[in-house]
Amino acid sequence: MPASKITKKLSSLICMALVLIPGLAFADYELNLTESVTALGKEIYDLHMLVLIICTVVCVAVFAVIIYSLINHRKSKGAKPATFHESATVEFIWTVIPFIILVIIAVPATKVLLKIEDASNPDLTIKATGWQWKWEYEYLDNGVHFFSNLDKASNDARQLGSKTDPRTVPNYLLDVDNPIVVPVNKKVRILTTANDVIHAWWVPELAVKRDAIPGFINESWFKAEKTGVYRGQCAELCGKDHGFMPIVVNVVSDSEYNDWVASQKKAMAAAKASAGKTWSKADLMKRGEEVYNASCAACHQANGQGIPGVFPGIAGSKVATGPVEGHIDIVINGKPGTAMQAFGTQLSPADSAAVITFQRNAFGNNTGDVVQPSQISR
Repeated sequence: MPASKITKKLSSLICMALVLIPGLAFADYELNLTESVTALGKEIYDLHMLVLIICTVVCVAVFAVIIYSLINHRKSKGAKPATFHESATVEFIWTVIPFIILVIIAVPATKVLLKIEDASNPDLTIKATGWQWKWEYEYLDNGVHFFSNLDKASNDARQLGSKTDPRTVPNYLLDVDNPIVVPVNKKVRILTTANDVIHAWWVPELAVKRDAIPGFINESWFKAEKTGVYRGQCAELCGKDHGFMPIVVNVVSDSEYNDWVASQKKAMAAAKASAGKTWSKADLMKRGEEVYNASCAACHQANGQGIPGVFPGIAGSKVATGPVEGHIDIVINGKPGTAMQAFGTQLSPADSAAVITFQRNAFGNNTGDVVQPSQISR
């Protein structure tokens, strides 16, 4: 087909597309970076837009020259190839112009990169440790410490055989039982590491994303200028439940933050005191079910049946119906060579005793055994 006919054909298709596009229904896709509530995030966005504009202008100019050359310098129009071999002027121009463009990009990019890496003089430091599949947070300035798991509503809805429509669950897979709480307009340094495999701590609206690597501590920071709840996720493929370890940061006023710290310390003191308390079976079962749903159901399933060939069930298992000492050992110390984690450092003695009691008396096991916190050794 002659080139002139190809050109006319393309023009017709483009015109047809322009006529039809306004009538198409588009999904609500976000085609740009998430709007940030931090000054650093806004600088990152501005840098992104600068580079995008430069790249767009360069692409349009280059393709315009190519298309113009294809249309106006083709053989059918009698075009003759140039006879020159080289041109110092052209080579100078196509060397200098890219150099200038790179300098224009490099100067602001360097400034932003230096700010991203400057985590000095923080008002608050939080150590975030990734586990399969949850986050552990330690406030190094005031001693607050807790684990953050996928919230119960999302966890129930995502189970095998669940009859819950995930679309009816608010913030499905993006909510947790224990969110981070930080004060507004304060520089918060995040130290990221991992206990098992590589994870990544990512909250788009705070313009933070940093890998959490076992044996290493990486640092990042943010300073939220607006109160609110900001959600993120693990951004590194870390195993079967990678998609179920969200991050939630609650930015509050100074007074609300101080009240939250006080409540956390009170709860930690109560948890410590509970280690010497004798619990009733009913209380242990109630607490144990909560711990099981948060820490065990991901692998063993909410019904205790496990996933055949992948994760063993609790119902009728030799561990849950065998000697109590063996059950305690595997919960506290894990099982090397398997996916069974050591929960001794994750759960308090009371929570460990509660979940073991629950497992030994739920799912038809009915051993009648009651495990007290005083039986849990670390």
